[in-house]
Amino acid sequence: MSGSRTTFPFTSIVGQEKMKRALLLNVIDPSIGGVLIKGEKGTAKSTAVRSLAQLLPERIVMKGCSFGCDHASPGKACSTCQERMAKGEAIPPETVRMRVVELPLSATEDRVVGTLDIEHAIKFGEKKFEPGILAQANGNLLYVDEVNLLDDHLVDLLLDSAAMGVNYVEREGVSFSHPSRFILTGTMNPEEGDLRPQLLDRFGLTVEVKGEASREDKMEIIRRRLAFDQEPEAYIDSCREEMDALARKVVAAQNCLRRVRTDDEALQMVVRLTTHFGITSHRADITLMKAAKANAALEGRSEVVREDIVAVSDLVLSHRMRRRPFEDSSLNAEELAKCLHTM
Repeated sequence: MSGSRTTFPFTSIVGQEKMKRALLLNVIDPSIGGVLIKGEKGTAKSTAVRSLAQLLPERIVMKGCSFGCDHASPGKACSTCQERMAKGEAIPPETVRMRVVELPLSATEDRVVGTLDIEHAIKFGEKKFEPGILAQANGNLLYVDEVNLLDDHLVDLLLDSAAMGVNYVEREGVSFSHPSRFILTGTMNPEEGDLRPQLLDRFGLTVEVKGEASREDKMEIIRRRLAFDQEPEAYIDSCREEMDALARKVVAAQNCLRRVRTDDEALQMVVRLTTHFGITSHRADITLMKAAKANAALEGRSEVVREDIVAVSDLVLSHRMRRRPFEDSSLNAEELAKCLHTM
């Protein structure tokens, strides 16, 4: 977990607006499908993800549950909570704050999914499950640094669990499942290898980050970092008002997300964009609309407008377009504007 140690304030990161927006949109609507952040070392990728813990909202869980089952969704609770409720126990609610759970690059499959004690099951006729990282991640943000270096099998496993919202473990005919709904966030340096296209498409959003180019921004980055390193707690306190304001904005966006409307005009814009750029995956259409709705909620709007779709198009579509080797992976802004203008 990253939220327990002192981290550089999210609101104090200079620039990198696309990266920050991609993270916030996933907090507002976790069903967007997570975010992959690509960029060279020293571009604030890990800092942004870890500092997001300062802004994560609270959630209400089943008290005493090892898996942090959502109290508002008893039908999706783990088998242990289901058994408690079947016995007539009224499980009280408990308020906890969402957190960032980190997955070590060296993690084994058992460490990720958890383990079943087969010997215990045979001897006593009852299941004994040792929770793994996916249990800790339920209802939280799961962060994988250098995700491109993680074994493909584990990446597949993480993406499947994130999509289904359930971790299912079976050993020697004994099975156990528990809810595992989380925001999957990965960072990587493309110079160290890339992900397979099939895996890239499974991430809801992707953003490429580069170091700030202007002298003024570079100087400001140095100033803020030196001030933070010298007196971390004092620096964080100086940013508290701004961080609290953004945290309240995220909670407000979560609350109004369901009320954000989409009309046929917005749907036509989404379909026209994906068709124009040759993207056949329906996941792209759905994710683009979800991200646009979350962006509208973040901006305090009750209806998706053109600006919302423009704001998220590059995040949703850039990694799903077919390109030749060494071709720029970002969406062409002029082509995007031209496509939307002709509607």
